[in-house]
Amino acid sequence: MSAPQDAARVDYVLGLADDALLAAQRTGEWIAASPQIEEDVALSNIALDLLGQARSLLTYAGSLHDPVRTEDDLAYFRDEAEFRNVHLVERERGDFGVAMARLLILATYHCELYERLQASTDETLAAVAAKAVKEVDYHRDHATMWVLRLGDGTDESHLRMQAGLDAEWAYVPELFDPAYVDPRLVADGVAVDPSTLLPAFDERVATVLGQATLTVPTTPAAPGGGRRGEHTAAMAPLLADLQGLARQHPGATW
Repeated sequence: MSAPQDAARVDYVLGLADDALLAAQRTGEWIAASPQIEEDVALSNIALDLLGQARSLLTYAGSLHDPVRTEDDLAYFRDEAEFRNVHLVERERGDFGVAMARLLILATYHCELYERLQASTDETLAAVAAKAVKEVDYHRDHATMWVLRLGDGTDESHLRMQAGLDAEWAYVPELFDPAYVDPRLVADGVAVDPSTLLPAFDERVATVLGQATLTVPTTPAAPGGGRRGEHTAAMAPLLADLQGLARQHPGATW
């Protein structure tokens, strides 16, 4: 494989890894803050699943670097502009309706992505996807349960669930933007063109929202750029929380 394709593969893997890493960090903020003790446990498990996916992908991306970088190098010692995550996963926590809307969107996207990525010609990506697809299917089921419960619940829960969806929907298009994936990776069967996942995503989400008596938002798309290292104002404080300890004590071991 040529050097440009190597770089493109690293960028692709980092995009997947950074989505999972930042989503894990945000989901972890709900531990001890969710509406039920059982939900604290459920969200901590979801955060750990996402963190596990991020670790596998960061380790792989680091192995492709010259010189090789560790998962910790990539998680803790990259600056904001070097992260390749979409804006959806870095946005501020919001209320519980926002969190469930975000989880439904991300998990539905992940289900379609990892289902297809299991057939990747890249053996490492295929193996990560084969493990992750079972986890994200649970994440989607969990988010669906809450969206149905809140959307078809009281007037107050319905309004707040719809407001959460409306707020997060503007960040959906960036997930399916094919511009960041090198077409040669798609042609070689390494990567999945994210735009091909959109019809199944739309159908699955519309079914859930219909059952929850919610309306599919028509919110205009927000400006993207996360895949190019352009992030929102929420990113800097999120990274400060994520990286603070490692940067204050570089090389420390537990």
